[in-house]
Parts: sequence; C-alpha cells; structure tokens
Amino acid sequence: MPLTVPENATPSPTTHEVATPDRRPILFLISALVIAFDRLTKIWIVHHIAPGFSIKIIPGVFRLTHVLNTGAAFSMMEDWRADYVRIGLISFSAVAAILVFALMWRAGRTITLTSVALALILGGALGNLYDRVVLHHVVDFLAVNIYHYRWPDFNMADSCIVIGACLLLLEILKPDKTTD
Repeated sequence: MPLTVPENATPSPTTHEVATPDRRPILFLISALVIAFDRLTKIWIVHHIAPGFSIKIIPGVFRLTHVLNTGAAFSMMEDWRADYVRIGLISFSAVAAILVFALMWRAGRTITLTSVALALILGGALGNLYDRVVLHHVVDFLAVNIYHYRWPDFNMADSCIVIGACLLLLEILKPDKTTD
C-alpha cells in the first residue's frame, strides 16, 4: 500500500535546516565584547592620561593620547556648533545602529564574513554612541604617524567599525563561485 501525503500538508524541514543552529547570539556577543573592550580602554585612558597629553609607545610612530572629540570621525566638524553636531551625530549613530542591527538580524543565522563585519560595526557604533550620549564627546586615544603623515586620533570602536567595513568590502569584492 503506497504512502500518500495530503495535498495541504507542509513538507517537513530537511535535516540540514533542523541541524543549523541560530548563530545570532554569538554575533551579539561579538558586539558586546567590542563595546566592553572599547569602554575599558577609554576608562583606562581617562584615568591614566590627562586630556591633551600622551604616552610614547613607539617613538615617532605610535602614542597613546587623550583627546576629547566633539566632532565626527577623525575630528571632522569639530569647529561646528557643539550642540548641533552632538544631536546630529547621536541621531545618525542611532539610526545607523538600528539599520546595522536589522541587517545583522537578517544575515546572522550563520557565521559569515558579512555577519561578523556587521557585529563589529554594531559594537563600534554603540561604543561611540554611548560616549556621545553620556560624555558629550568621544574619547580618542590611539595616535599613529606614518612617515610625515599624522593619522587623526581614534579609538577601539573606530577600529572595529573600520575593520567591519573592510570585511564587508572584501565580501563584496570576493569572486562569486557560482559564475564559474
């Protein structure tokens, strides 16, 4: 006697679909670790280096500084009216964090280059957003000189945002294996 399946029955999930756990908690953990590491490094800087001062780590190349950045990334808009810049940057950062969160939620069922990149960007965005909301400035403390070029001071949150953006760029530029 043949086995028949009713027409309105939904097919059961394949073994692969059942066996694949949701990896979003790991990605949110990555974001939380970025936030924690960012906060801890900024707290250390605030307690060990006075604003405007620095500690040489590699002479002529790398210093730890204490900069109170009221502008945007790399101290852009620092000369603009502070309350407008702060409100604008808080608004932009909050919207960006929500968008990245939504993208990570959609892409985060598995660990991919894209999902890890989004986790890093989300953690970095929330780390700097915290500073802007609570401190009214972002604490920057990493100063790099390459030959005669002085890179604007930055922090761990900025680093994670840039690393995440580079990972996304790599993912975009990666050759598609299905077109072979």
